[in-house]
Amino acid sequence: MAAGTANAQGLTMQMSNGWAFSFSGNVNAFLVYTDPKCSNSAASCGFAGSLVPVSDEEKISRIRTGLLPAFATFEAKGKEGGVDLGVHFGFAPQINNAGGVHDQFGAQIDMRQVYLTAGGTWGQILAGREIGLYQRNNILNDMTLFGVGATGGGHSPGGGGTTLGRIGFGYVYPNFVAQMTYSSPSTSPAQISIGLFDPSTIGVYDVVKIPRVETELTWTGHFGATTAEAPKGADKIMVFVSGEWQHVQTVTDEFGDGTQDSKDSYGGAGGIRADFSGLSLVGSGFYGKGIGSVLMFDSGNEVDRTGEFRNSYGFIGQAEFQPVGTQWKFGASYGENDLKQTTTDDSDFGADAAPFLSKNSAIVGSITYLWTKSLRWVAEYTYTKAKSHDGVEATANQGAIGMMLFF
Repeated sequence: MAAGTANAQGLTMQMSNGWAFSFSGNVNAFLVYTDPKCSNSAASCGFAGSLVPVSDEEKISRIRTGLLPAFATFEAKGKEGGVDLGVHFGFAPQINNAGGVHDQFGAQIDMRQVYLTAGGTWGQILAGREIGLYQRNNILNDMTLFGVGATGGGHSPGGGGTTLGRIGFGYVYPNFVAQMTYSSPSTSPAQISIGLFDPSTIGVYDVVKIPRVETELTWTGHFGATTAEAPKGADKIMVFVSGEWQHVQTVTDEFGDGTQDSKDSYGGAGGIRADFSGLSLVGSGFYGKGIGSVLMFDSGNEVDRTGEFRNSYGFIGQAEFQPVGTQWKFGASYGENDLKQTTTDDSDFGADAAPFLSKNSAIVGSITYLWTKSLRWVAEYTYTKAKSHDGVEATANQGAIGMMLFF
């Protein structure tokens, strides 16, 4: 959120004991209309892994939260014994119920952030629940974070949470997860973070004896003329890379090969963002083995029937432009996630002919009016396509319009 809300002002109170308490967040609401179609003229073209719902019920209008949920963020910071201390609580409610659920029943409240920090000139330790490091900057630099992106409809039982934005259409969702993470000082142009994370089971691999490891490295360079608002330079380039590794095992000899089977899941991601003269360009991508195609470790397609991990990859190309001296911003992006068959899948279904996801892709265009420093109006169009390995396709056109207020 910080990247897009630097000018918004929350409430801060200085306490007599030297601690400071702050309250900030956002509320957003979008009117969304989704019109999906089966491109092969079949009555239904749903298949495992598709993110384009295609039943008649999914031609639908909703009034709902976008990709970014509303946030109510409470934070306290102080200094004791030369150590900078902090605690953070982030509640993330949505305004909408699941499809088919009415009135006051069913709206979600996500407890996304609960963590403490301890730091100094040597860096910072974060312990608690916060967004993961692997693919973190892939999602935080996605323009649909301030819009709707894909799958804004959602009939029963779906549609109760946020939209997907580009989750599954350019990156895999990194999750908010329990962790203990060290980050080097943010005063340097280069910063590294590395942490131990509460591990996740992957399909039949439900023994996790050691934590997952995730890491991220960023470098930020400032250029151009300096101003009071940008003392290091008005133009900026940021490069980011991240990775994850996790070891998992089965409880028993799951596949009859005489061993307690084990696997290593791993992935790498990276990207670059350049901001200059009102133009912002972003390119990012990822590769993973055993991480899935939508939600990390929880997409349902990480493992084939013999326990082999499937490979997935994806990328985003994005451009935003705000003419100098205006309050209008225009954006466009393309992204996709691809899921590969394993050799077992090839044997079962034929080479590149499995009846499950091959690719989810999306084209997004947006117009934003920055009404005030805290209030923005957003209009967005999204075209999505899901394709299976055996050639079945589903498409959807979607329009959205809404408002976001940051404080």
